[in-house]
Amino acid sequence: MSQSTDRAAAQPWPAPTRRQALGVFGAGAIMLGVGPGSAPAQGDEVLTEALVLRDPDIPVVGNPAGDVTIVEYFDYNCPYCRKIAPELLQVVQKDGKVRLVHKDWPILGPVSVIAARMVLASKYQDKFVQAHDTLIGVTSKLTAPRIRELLAGAGIDLDRADRDLATHAKAIDAIIKRNGDQALAFGFKGTPSYIVGKFRVPGILTGEQFGQAIADARKAAAQK
Repeated sequence: MSQSTDRAAAQPWPAPTRRQALGVFGAGAIMLGVGPGSAPAQGDEVLTEALVLRDPDIPVVGNPAGDVTIVEYFDYNCPYCRKIAPELLQVVQKDGKVRLVHKDWPILGPVSVIAARMVLASKYQDKFVQAHDTLIGVTSKLTAPRIRELLAGAGIDLDRADRDLATHAKAIDAIIKRNGDQALAFGFKGTPSYIVGKFRVPGILTGEQFGQAIADARKAAAQK
């Protein structure tokens, strides 16, 4: 992927304080590219609130009708993404009113792209969540054969996934490119990175910090 050329590895972000981590976009800023010199190839349309928070081509985890959206930019081979995944999901489930959107940003090489494309293809057989949870739950580095083995074990019809991947290749690749354009425009340096409501969180938070970020997002929305 073109957006991975200067971001070849995940960044081991230190756990920030809440004040450091939560940089509010400001009025209308969610529609702006905040990364210096990072004009998205697809133009400003990829940074609309609708596509950042509610991209119709990406399935939603958690409560689809939730009042706060968390957008996660991640890579299946990122150890930090894997480490935080269970804690983030626990926070979402405990809260009950959070929409969680997993956005593939495969910056760690060709295998990461293969993983992202296979999981997105799985949505056409209504197995996106199973596919995602399976690959993000692995503790070892993924390979192309291992991806297929894991997905088959999770009940994904690989023949169907291959057909859907061929049929919907243009749409799937557009999703991945759109995700990357957004991440770069927001100035993110690596995975995982998050949008919580209208706050940007460039790095890892603890479960408690995610809870506070959600509370701050609700407070900001109420003050509009």
